[in-house]
Amino acid sequence: MAQYELLLPKMGESVAEATIIRWEKNPGDSIDIDDTILEIATDKVDSEVPSPVFGKMVKHLFNENDVAQVGDVIAIIEIEGNTEVSEEIKGAEIESVEKEEEIPFVPEEVELKEDADGNEQPTELTTLNRFYSPLVKSIAQEEGISEDQLNDIKGTGNDGRVTKDDLLGYINGKNNEPQPHGETVSESLSDNDLPKKENKRQETELLQKVQPVAKSGEDEIIEMDRMRKLIADHMVSSKQTSPHVTSFIEVDVTNMVLWRNKVKASFEQREGEKITFTPIFVEAVAKALKDLPMVNVSVKGTQIIKKKDINIGMATALPSGNLIVPVIKNADQLNLVGLTKSVNDLARRSRANKLQPDEVQGGTFTLTNVGTFDNTMGTPIINQPQVAILAVGAIKKKPAVLETEFGDVIAIRHLMYLSMSYDHRVVDGSLGGMFIKKVADNLEQWDVNREI
Repeated sequence: MAQYELLLPKMGESVAEATIIRWEKNPGDSIDIDDTILEIATDKVDSEVPSPVFGKMVKHLFNENDVAQVGDVIAIIEIEGNTEVSEEIKGAEIESVEKEEEIPFVPEEVELKEDADGNEQPTELTTLNRFYSPLVKSIAQEEGISEDQLNDIKGTGNDGRVTKDDLLGYINGKNNEPQPHGETVSESLSDNDLPKKENKRQETELLQKVQPVAKSGEDEIIEMDRMRKLIADHMVSSKQTSPHVTSFIEVDVTNMVLWRNKVKASFEQREGEKITFTPIFVEAVAKALKDLPMVNVSVKGTQIIKKKDINIGMATALPSGNLIVPVIKNADQLNLVGLTKSVNDLARRSRANKLQPDEVQGGTFTLTNVGTFDNTMGTPIINQPQVAILAVGAIKKKPAVLETEFGDVIAIRHLMYLSMSYDHRVVDGSLGGMFIKKVADNLEQWDVNREI
């Protein structure tokens, strides 16, 4: 009998670590190939790790809620056969990890700029003496943690590496430091040593501690789960980052509805997939982004980054009540059949917790269907670092005035509202208004005789 070392697999270019959520196989359990061994969580998505071998679980090397790095040995599985076979399997599994590790670390040159006093300051967080994962560096920059402060944090990861939990623990400890005697919350937060972009968030957190929420003995206290905390932080950050403006437009989608009703049965029989309105909306958005590419951008400081690819995220409600946004990559290059299959596949795997971390990254625009819940319209929050998000409302039959060659008439039409929130730093009312009108035109001008 040989022992196989199960490694934490690579989960995407920007994912360096994951939290062990739950072990599905315990020591002594039999394991078949592709059985789920454990569930893990990154800062992007929860996912399952399947077994690449047949055997029996021998030992867990990490406990639940521990953080492991990509490439760490997380469990030992006893397998039948000789050691050479197991080494062959293991070699195939970690090939991508080894390739990364072979790349020597070369400190980047740090661009310096002068502050108000004429002193040179680094434009971004530098880490010349220690390795930090992209996630740790990102959190440190967002929280205003300097390089010296980061270097002072004691790491609990391999070779003393600072993990996400180490950094969050440091930040929480810093935020919980007692205030100097006689100093009010607002006074302490006005000190120059606090980054300005963090003042409002930290003031809110401290005010919540100073002014606890009143609750009665019959109130139920529900702790946010990990995903809900991530969503909450992301939404607050978005509102603090982007000045939101929302535009609305009413759309006559009668032709679109009649066309779908006509083709849905034959489409399902031929393709084995149900065609919903979502891929039609995605197609309309993709066409509008090609016509008005300055909505397909992101912002970095004073730079506008114009995206080459059109990657559309679709907000998906989960059975848990949480929300996730899988991304349809290169949506403009897919026909309606391809979009339908992509939408259905991502929706199914989202609800079954089968998404990979890369599948929720790289979006350049987001679509959310509030009409699913029979809502007329909504004012969605931008999914950073994107600059716009479109909400589609419920389709309702309503009387509408139509202009004909014989004069105006009233007819029953299928109407819906589109609402788009956009980042007013880079998208003004004219561009935002033109874009949402372009999407509306793409839907209103639907060819009822279109072949698919």
